[in-house]
Amino acid sequence: MRADQQTLCSPTMKPDSIHLNIQHEYSQFHLAVDIDLPSQGVSAIYGPSGSGKTTLLRCIAGLTQAKHGQIYFQGQCWQSDNQFIPAYKRPIGYVFQEASLFPHLSAQANLNYAIKRAGQPQASKQVEHAKQLNHIIDLLGIGNCLERNPAQLSGGERQRVAIARALLIQPQLLLMDEPLSSLDRQRKKDILPYLQQLKTELDIPIIYVSHSADEIARLADYLVVMSQGKITSHGPLQQVLTQLSPPVNLGDDTGVVLDAEICEIDAKWHLAKAQFEGGLFWLRDHGHSVGEKVRLRILARDVSIALEENHQSSILNILPGTIVQIANDQSPASSLIKIAVGQQSLIAKLTQRSVAQLGLEEGKKVWAQIKSVALIE
Repeated sequence: MRADQQTLCSPTMKPDSIHLNIQHEYSQFHLAVDIDLPSQGVSAIYGPSGSGKTTLLRCIAGLTQAKHGQIYFQGQCWQSDNQFIPAYKRPIGYVFQEASLFPHLSAQANLNYAIKRAGQPQASKQVEHAKQLNHIIDLLGIGNCLERNPAQLSGGERQRVAIARALLIQPQLLLMDEPLSSLDRQRKKDILPYLQQLKTELDIPIIYVSHSADEIARLADYLVVMSQGKITSHGPLQQVLTQLSPPVNLGDDTGVVLDAEICEIDAKWHLAKAQFEGGLFWLRDHGHSVGEKVRLRILARDVSIALEENHQSSILNILPGTIVQIANDQSPASSLIKIAVGQQSLIAKLTQRSVAQLGLEEGKKVWAQIKSVALIE
């Protein structure tokens, strides 16, 4: 983007944010979004099919011109009432649902195309550029498939090459539109660790569209929930997942995500103890070292509530807490209970009959019994 194409944001906007104020209509659908996204980490856009996720991403990319609104990226105007920067002039990398590789070119040639599009580096930076290429190839584990054409690659390999190609354009913003949706369960499981590495090692913001609760729990730092073209909730991941008014519609996947640190290894029983802001959890030892940071996921269906601490139980993780909110679940037979545990919150899904029999109400001291703690790897 040339300097004469840049328009600085107004003083009311955060200069380091991604500012979106978009109104767009087509057929019977209306998209209305007004939000500032953080310009670091992974911002996930979550919602059911038809909620407007891909349309929003295409507007950010410049592949679709919103009929009205403003799009600013770190102070640069990409769209306003009198200005529109086309997609090829925006410093973005875009990964589609299907790996859109050139079928007549090898994986290496597809990457070379991206390098060419990024522009020839100065002689003094060519070595650094080559190191970046090698780093991305190593990061995505595609070194053994560079000579093959897309038709000779697995679905996961094609998508990893597509991600590498998007990165080699040297974008300032990476947009990913359900990049795992076309893959089977095993391929998704194979490629998710690579996406986690991207999140850890890249110094650029990522906007990640998905309707998978597993992907969101694993990758997101900031969560935007959409329904029927509008944003229903947004904020840091942990904050949004513990919101009950209205609850984020995750069905059986409703639960919380917690950041923790391994503080003890019990080699005899193959267990690890993880410390978080609300206490301690025992979980299966996955080979992490003491002091290592981990992300945990606890589903609401795996949390039960007792009025007294029960030592005569097979459940290892029993924590004291206070009920802060009770809300109706999607099913009329059940309720969602938000429990404050230290500085964090858990969610329990109980039948309304259990809520009544235990006399549960806001402010009541209880014991949260966690049947399962999943380590997000």
